[in-house]
Order: sequence, then C-alpha cells, then structure tokens
Amino acid sequence: MTDLVELERRGAVTHLTMNAPGSLNALSDAMLAALKARFTDLARDSATKVVVLKGAGKAFCAGHDLKEMQAGRQAEDKGRAYFADLFARCAEVMQMIPALPQPVIAEAHGIATAAGCQLVASCDMAIAAEGTRFGVNGVNIGLFCSTPMVALSRNVPRKVAFEMLTTGEFIDAARAREVGLVNRVVPHDQLDAETARLADTVAGKLGAAVKIGKRAFYDQITLELASAYEHTAAVMVENMLWRDTEEGLQAFIEKRKPDWAE
Repeated sequence: MTDLVELERRGAVTHLTMNAPGSLNALSDAMLAALKARFTDLARDSATKVVVLKGAGKAFCAGHDLKEMQAGRQAEDKGRAYFADLFARCAEVMQMIPALPQPVIAEAHGIATAAGCQLVASCDMAIAAEGTRFGVNGVNIGLFCSTPMVALSRNVPRKVAFEMLTTGEFIDAARAREVGLVNRVVPHDQLDAETARLADTVAGKLGAAVKIGKRAFYDQITLELASAYEHTAAVMVENMLWRDTEEGLQAFIEKRKPDWAE
C-alpha cells in the first residue's frame, strides 16, 4: 500500500511521491492510508531532516476520489458513516504534516484542487511550477470545501479564501504566491532543482533547532500575544542551553564553521 506513495532518500532529504497518476493522485482511501503510513514512519526517522511531497504524472493532487465517495452512498445510511470516517481520516493525515518534526515542502505542478489544495496548504512550505492551478472548487458540484477551508484560511487572507471557496474559481501559481499559498514559482523544468535547493538549505541547519522551532511555530501561532512570547521565550532558553547551540554561537563569533555533534 505504501507503494502508492513512493519514497526516495537524497541524503537528509526524503522525497515522497504520490503515485496514482491515472487518478491525478486523488486522495482515495488507499492513498490516505499510504500517506498516513509514510508520515508515521517519518515521525520516528531521525535521519530525515526535510520532507518533500510531490505527485506523479500531470498533477500534484486532484482532491478526494469522487467515484469512491459516490460508491459510499450505497450503504443503508446513504453514506453518512463512510463520509464521516473519510473526512476524519483526511483531517488526521493533514494534521500529521505540521506535527512532523521535519519541515515538509510541497512540490506542486499541474493542479492542486479541493483536498489537493488543502494538502499544499497543510505543508510548511510550497514551491509551484509556472502554470499550476489551485482551487477549492467543490462548490461547482454542490459540495462546499469545508474541510479544505481549514488549511486554506490559515494560509491566505480571509477574503481571498472566501472568494475561492464560494466561486470555485482557480488561481494560478503567480496569484498563489502573491497571497501566500506558495513560497516560490519557477519554470516547470526547474521545479525539482529549486525544491532541492530549498530542502538542502533547511537540511543544512542544526536539525534539533529546526525541530524545536517548527513545534514552537505551530504552538505559538494560536496563542494571544503575551502567551506566545512567554511560550517561545521558554523554548529559546531550552535551545540556548544545548551544546550545539553554544558551539554555533562561538563559531559565529570566531568566524568559523560550527562543529556540531548532530
């Protein structure tokens, strides 16, 4: 099942590729299970410092598998239990991404629609190929993208998110960068190289510092201002007491490369 999400290690960077190009990497039951399995393993993987998530074929991800969803209606309850379970499983997978100790970079191309757009928004950073289109377009078929809205509305301004959700219209990669959904936009033939450059830059930092910083980032962002400062100050105290941080500061003062134990 994990073959649906192929894994490739490039040094300290692990690349995950959703490999169902025939369905535009739709988040089928099997795809969600495969992503969950990969993320579960990565949460315990101390050798991986950065994760890159991408899609095989013509697209990043087209969202939920609509044929599976329609098949779920055949149950006696018209699909209520299946739909509740599906959206709960999808929400669990999306929440695993910010909970991972490693930064996760989405490498998007083609389209990222509905739950596929949610997947991009759930990643810590994103790079898109020119021409990539993003949308939460469920409203076009009578299904408001309520769960994708959670991640989207935490990435882009409210009015931008609401317009996308209520019109079902797509935005291109340039607009996605403008509103903060992606970090960078590059020509398609440079997508892998640009993502690798960003991943390698982050992987070159002290891994423990990035790990503690990622956790603090998501912890503080929901707090009111004073509580956020109180929380992050405690995190920085802990960080400052590390041997490798002491070495990093001393190396900077002495204008040399730090000799980190990690």
